[in-house]
Amino acid sequence: MVKVAIIPGNGAGNVHNCNFYGWLHRKLHHPPAVTSVLRNMPDPITAKESIWLPFMEDELGCDEDCIIVGHSSGACAAVRYAEKKKVRGIILVGAYTTDGGDANEAASGYFNRPWDWAAAKANAGFCVVFGSTDDPFLPWNGLGAELHKFEDRGHFMDSQFPELLNLLRDRISKANQEGST
Repeated sequence: MVKVAIIPGNGAGNVHNCNFYGWLHRKLHHPPAVTSVLRNMPDPITAKESIWLPFMEDELGCDEDCIIVGHSSGACAAVRYAEKKKVRGIILVGAYTTDGGDANEAASGYFNRPWDWAAAKANAGFCVVFGSTDDPFLPWNGLGAELHKFEDRGHFMDSQFPELLNLLRDRISKANQEGST
């Protein structure tokens, strides 16, 4: 069984009604073949690493069978999680690597040390980035992963995200094939 954990960006409010999160969850959640997990996060404004990473493990059940989809600050959480823990894969949407001088972003704790890309990639079966060159909030960065580059998606705050769904369906199918051999 494959699990997908959807980690929202900070400030999302009710995540089931925000951006593409609820839509993606409803499209993916078909137990027992696929379980999708989407919950309102604790500390939703600052998105502190010290709160979010334990929540991802203890409450969302992120583990070696889990694909983590992280959007915005959720992408930061996905990378920091994969630096220390094995996961099936990470998909980063609207990812970024600095606090941009923003006090709230700095307080999250994700940016107080260098990123350990080698460890994150070693612990993740795959790493995919969805980025758009016209992101109005954050500097666009491909992060050296499998890149799905757009020029017109901004910060990926649409209510649907079919390209992400198609990629996930493909990765889930491959994972299920591996599990049956």
